[in-house]
Amino acid sequence: MHVPALAQPRTLFLDTHDVARLIGILGLPACLKSLAGMLRADYLRWQEFDKEARIAAYSEAGTIELMPITDGNHYSFKCVNGHPGNGRHGLPTVMAMGALLDCDTGAVRLLSELTLTTALRTAAMSALAAQALARRDSHSMALIGNGAQSDFQALAFACLLGVRELRLYDLDRHASERLARNLAAAELPGRPLSVRICDSAAQAVRGADIVTTVTAFQGQARVLDASLIEPGMHLNAVGGDCPGKTELDPAILDRADVFVEFPPQTRKEGEIQQKPVDFPVTELWRVLSGEQSGRTRAEQVTVFDSVGFALEDYSALRFLYAQAQAHQVGRWVDVEPGQADPRDLYGWLRGEIHAASALAS
Repeated sequence: MHVPALAQPRTLFLDTHDVARLIGILGLPACLKSLAGMLRADYLRWQEFDKEARIAAYSEAGTIELMPITDGNHYSFKCVNGHPGNGRHGLPTVMAMGALLDCDTGAVRLLSELTLTTALRTAAMSALAAQALARRDSHSMALIGNGAQSDFQALAFACLLGVRELRLYDLDRHASERLARNLAAAELPGRPLSVRICDSAAQAVRGADIVTTVTAFQGQARVLDASLIEPGMHLNAVGGDCPGKTELDPAILDRADVFVEFPPQTRKEGEIQQKPVDFPVTELWRVLSGEQSGRTRAEQVTVFDSVGFALEDYSALRFLYAQAQAHQVGRWVDVEPGQADPRDLYGWLRGEIHAASALAS
């Protein structure tokens, strides 16, 4: 797909069907691998980014957040919600859209859905962190919370870490059964996944190498009690992503080494909101760059306190933009008017109105 000339549409638009088509062309394992690679590359450029915690609007029903970031060349943002009760309205719990802009002109290069893409990038980010923090011989994972994000988490850990044994638990057993059906139908490299539905979180966690929590409950919960944690476990805490919403017994944090994306955001929204402001954490980018250590011994308990950060959406939008152009997916739309004289916006509008009238007559 060639980039259109100035007088033609200049913004690439991707809806959910386009992104699904792109994933179908590339294959889900390849998408997860490529995204993880792009995430790693951008995290290694951490110092180049102008960063801030996301801007959130809270209500009793949920949260709407704006997540901006720039490296001086490109600016990206995502607008995303989290509304646990959306199932009553026939809507997903999480919905998102975003854009990628040029810093030198402000031109919008990409407008895209990010609901499906957020699920992909969150899973790829979880797997990237686990590559640095989990034991290298990890092969089993407990997955607590079996909603829309759980499929992607399971597939990312299978594709990128070689996890082949999954134990599922959700308060709603139908959710676990749905997830098990989807995983049975997934086409993955290597030997098939072994999937077991458990009757409790304790049953799922016992003996697991990795534990992923990705629940939607909008409040403080103890999905995992400290008594369930065994030496050598890696915990991937994904569900806590706003003030007042947590999943882990705070005693777990005292026993573990905790790794985060961006402390100013995680201290407000992550599991560590339960701890004092000086509770020690390690930024993941420092581990990825080799500046600080991740896992240093087999019996160490590690926690990735994941809340999602704007840098990850920046990476995902760059991935979409490059792949969509390479595979001719999406359509070009006019976000900017593109008038010949930049000062004559009204003249451009008159011309458009007359053109529309002529077509209608």
